[in-house]
Amino acid sequence: MCALPGPLGSPALPPLPLFLLCLLAAARPSVADGISPGSPFTSLPAREEMMAEYSNLSLETHNITLTEHSSVPVEKNITLERSSNVELTCQFTTSGNLNAVNVTWKKNDEVLQNNSLINTTGNILYTQYKFTVISNNQMGSYSCFFGEKKEHRGTFHFKVPEIHGKTKPMITYVGDSTVLACKCQDCFPLNWSWYSSNGSVQVPVNIQMSNKFYVINGTYSNETKLKIMQLSEEDRGPYWCHAVFQLGESEILIELVVLSYLVPLKPFLAIVAEVILLVAVILLCEMYTQKKKNEPDDGKEFEQIEQLKSDDSSNGIENNAPRHRKNSVTSK
Repeated sequence: MCALPGPLGSPALPPLPLFLLCLLAAARPSVADGISPGSPFTSLPAREEMMAEYSNLSLETHNITLTEHSSVPVEKNITLERSSNVELTCQFTTSGNLNAVNVTWKKNDEVLQNNSLINTTGNILYTQYKFTVISNNQMGSYSCFFGEKKEHRGTFHFKVPEIHGKTKPMITYVGDSTVLACKCQDCFPLNWSWYSSNGSVQVPVNIQMSNKFYVINGTYSNETKLKIMQLSEEDRGPYWCHAVFQLGESEILIELVVLSYLVPLKPFLAIVAEVILLVAVILLCEMYTQKKKNEPDDGKEFEQIEQLKSDDSSNGIENNAPRHRKNSVTSK
């Protein structure tokens, strides 16, 4: 009490400043009136009261079902664009003793203490984990573990939305213009930005200082385009489309290839050279074949002449021989 004894033993009123301090002390709530330290959701996850404070946020509920016969971990990907209340439930079915099953929750590799609700129905064990995602630090992987003879795991992977663009390299030519585009399906980033490459470093595309680059954002801010005018070979390389969300960032790489007009002619010139070479080889083969054909004909004519000469000489000898025989018979 803040009363001071009076002269006759009756309580006297304290001075005014001290009286005001006493009133403030009496009106101040005690720490013991709050949430006890041993209550659930006192570590990284938000407590029940914190979730009530963010009751205007959307509620995300996700479930994973495991059995004692599950041989591989069960995983589920969850996309979050903005702050949300989250309820994760893991269901484990076993024919064994449910009281012997140890239940653990982890965020990445960190064990989360005293932050889950456990319930059983028949041979099914349920565990629920509630929290509120309000920053990028609370994104990541949340896993439930059921340990009996062997450990069974279910994992929820939280990530920001992915953005999409052309995955194949964009091929353009010197002097032309091109448009690089990326889009977020069913999501609306807070901000879009474009980066080019300077070696291994990402450099923001300077829109204000150059009339070469123009950024065109979509009507509903779920897409963005980068228009590049009067392309040169120095403009080639990787470009990054970058989206900023309330809970994190996402980006995609678009490769730009800038060619000179001589490049398409090189294959054509190579084909022409191959055709010319092929025609030359064919002509040489024809000339060689024709020469081979002519050489045997000349040799045959020479052989025929020689054969005729030998035939004439042999015919003369044969004609004279009977003449000698006839003369010898007549003389006898």
